[in-house]
Amino acid sequence: QVQLVESGGGLVQTGGSLRLSCAASGGAFRQYAMGWFRQAPGKEREFVAAIKWSVGITYYGRSVKGRFTISRDNAKNTVYLQMNSLKPEDTAVYYCAASPSSLYLLERASYDIWGQGTQVTVSS
Repeated sequence: QVQLVESGGGLVQTGGSLRLSCAASGGAFRQYAMGWFRQAPGKEREFVAAIKWSVGITYYGRSVKGRFTISRDNAKNTVYLQMNSLKPEDTAVYYCAASPSSLYLLERASYDIWGQGTQVTVSS
């Protein structure tokens, strides 16, 4: 069973940058597409970005496109989310997730393994 552990969250000022990491262990990681979602208090969990593991095809949510970049390091079984030009509305708990299907990667239901989340707070 694959397990996911996120790190890299924290407090940053508007316009700043953070890089989140998601380390995977315990399974055939290369079979999974990976995604990042986020959830702010009182809101639905929102798609942020996804990457197909084998060929590196990426997808982004409309609100982060052009500011965030998802990438992966195959040797380290790790996925990253580089977040630039951060805004207060980016404040949320960010979750890493794994999907066995590589289809419908913008949909939360496609993912069956989730990390515990890491808090990102952007101050104005």
